[in-house]
Amino acid sequence: MFIRYIVKQLILPPGGLLLLLLAGWWLRRRFPRLAAACFVLGFGGLWVMSLPVVVEWSARALETEAPLPESRWPELARQADAIVVLGAGRDVDDPGWGGDQPGFMAIERMRYAARLAKASDLPVLTSGGLHFGVRPPSEAALMADSLARDFGVEVRWREEGSRTTWENARDSAAILRPAGVRRVVLVTQASHMPRARWCFEQAGLEVIAAPMGFMGTPNERPGGGWLPESRAVWQSGVLLNEAVGRLVYPLAYGQP
Repeated sequence: MFIRYIVKQLILPPGGLLLLLLAGWWLRRRFPRLAAACFVLGFGGLWVMSLPVVVEWSARALETEAPLPESRWPELARQADAIVVLGAGRDVDDPGWGGDQPGFMAIERMRYAARLAKASDLPVLTSGGLHFGVRPPSEAALMADSLARDFGVEVRWREEGSRTTWENARDSAAILRPAGVRRVVLVTQASHMPRARWCFEQAGLEVIAAPMGFMGTPNERPGGGWLPESRAVWQSGVLLNEAVGRLVYPLAYGQP
């Protein structure tokens, strides 16, 4: 798990782009043309990643699942058997809370899942493993605790062993199928939803997509989104990670 994390951070931006800048500086005397190319690619990539308009365009290409209208929420009890909300990282040892807490993307998912649960009265499963696979509590436990204490929603099942979206689906299905669950309402960010749906369908569950956290909505920033923003760098990284995941998952886990 640690090696996978390190390799991923060094290859994907911004780590890979920073390595290109470092290579450009290292090669500047012996191979000036190659050094210039590395510098242009590294700096240009960071610049493009920092533009909100690029985030908007990229998100529109990835966010292909339609939102679930609120008018449909009360009907979900007749259309599905459970709600599954996927983990999305944690804030470690937050002194304000006295321990680990769900990350803000996870909180977005939990808030949405809580509204769905209250509207439909469907039972909830939280899915997510230990920090880097070794440090408790699990993301599923953190989310279950927060859903109960902050949103008034009791979680029926916890899937606490997964480290990837594929494992989220595989291990959640292993818990839900014996309970008679065949169709789930799946809650995750809009850009992540197509890959998550694919994984859950491969695991043998039918999926009603409940995407949220859309990034492809039109921005109204001064400059039309062409001015660099620090938040856009993070968002671009999330979207690029998703694009790579969609290419890699069918190769790693089989064609749908």
